[in-house]
Amino acid sequence: MKLVGIVGSNASLSYNRRLLQYIEENYSDKFDLTLIEIDQVPLFNQSHDQTNSEVIQSIHRQIEQADGVIIATPEHNHTIPAALKSLLEWLSFKIHPMENKPVLIVGASYYAQGSSRAQLHLRQILNAPGLHAMVMPGYEFLLGNVKEAFDEHGQLKDEKTKALLTQTLEKFQRFVRLVTAIDKVES
Repeated sequence: MKLVGIVGSNASLSYNRRLLQYIEENYSDKFDLTLIEIDQVPLFNQSHDQTNSEVIQSIHRQIEQADGVIIATPEHNHTIPAALKSLLEWLSFKIHPMENKPVLIVGASYYAQGSSRAQLHLRQILNAPGLHAMVMPGYEFLLGNVKEAFDEHGQLKDEKTKALLTQTLEKFQRFVRLVTAIDKVES
């Protein structure tokens, strides 16, 4: 199974990137995960169409070729970062690689509640007519107190957190297979 992981931050130090790197390293026997960085994505402006720019087209191709998408979002002022929102605007303007694509939302935050409000908002955005992503229902992975969550080698410390992440990723793999099967029947 081929997945892409969108780092939902353009910051050079990102715990959400670290979370995706952890997934990439520790679940490589289950699926192939390629990380997508968004630090070069231009601010969305439909008057200055950059849909055909190399950065947007590269992300477009990677998402289209993937079986599913994992988006790791931080929470900024109770919502997703502007850089992630800008990417999603480009992906729903003239191109639509997220349409019917299975998506798992995860997130890391400095605070105990994780990125719960940002994840809720992201779920609403992904349901918008231009995106029409297939967000996995009923599951979210919220990594709170992230500054203490990883050891010096980038590994999660808490066994319960690891078990919850494993369970969430296993359910996402099943969700991807289910959505893929439905798409084949409808084709």
